[in-house]
Amino acid sequence: MRIRFIEPIGTDTWVQPVAEALQKIANPGTEIEVVSLRNPHCPYHIEYHAYEGLVAGDIIKVTRDAGLKGFDAVVVSCFYDPYLREAREVSGNAVVVGPCQASFETVATLANKVSVIVGRRKWINHMEERVRHYGYGHMLASFKPVELGVEDFQKDPQETERRMIAAAEEAIEKDGAEAIILGCTQEFGFYDTLQQHLGVPVIDCAFAAFKRAEQLADLKIRFGWTPSRKWSCEAPPEEAEIQAWGVFNDDDPPIDSSVTVRA
Repeated sequence: MRIRFIEPIGTDTWVQPVAEALQKIANPGTEIEVVSLRNPHCPYHIEYHAYEGLVAGDIIKVTRDAGLKGFDAVVVSCFYDPYLREAREVSGNAVVVGPCQASFETVATLANKVSVIVGRRKWINHMEERVRHYGYGHMLASFKPVELGVEDFQKDPQETERRMIAAAEEAIEKDGAEAIILGCTQEFGFYDTLQQHLGVPVIDCAFAAFKRAEQLADLKIRFGWTPSRKWSCEAPPEEAEIQAWGVFNDDDPPIDSSVTVRA
């Protein structure tokens, strides 16, 4: 089983740490490739809609490349779930997973009301649109910002943990949350401490996305459940358009850095 985990930013800062974290939770034999993008315009985060737009083409190209190279699944590592529909259209036989969708698919079996711990208020509108699009709006107890940007979560882990615990306690006691989702993939590494302290399920969205990708990859391998290419799922014509128009440079996918590990 091979899974590509895309960090949709133009720096290799988190490639190795994320690869090591995923290696610890992966099923035996799973091969994990963590990649960053060759995109100098958005080196550290895509918190803003404009930045998110600037990485669209790269996410799509790197997903297509994964399909061509025989990866079983792809994770786009951002809770905005950026461009999943577009990436899925050209992913070949690779399934494509986003952290927001995967987290709610997971928590829906564990609780009825859930709060999402996010970095900044700026993010909430976009994330809420995603959650409601997926059909989980009825589960939302609240979004709780901790006033940290993407780059800040791992700078001072003790302060990050303190803020997340305070926000989660308020979500549980005042908003009626029965479970918590950590709504940024850079919040990885905190779920266990929070879960023990709070006594409710705490979903690490990066881990949820990766494990969902493993599950879907297993279903693909066992039962042949690959992405549909019928009607709305139809892929662009390969020879008549993609090749004839030179839509993708398949010899040079925009990958800046990559680390491959095996569980």
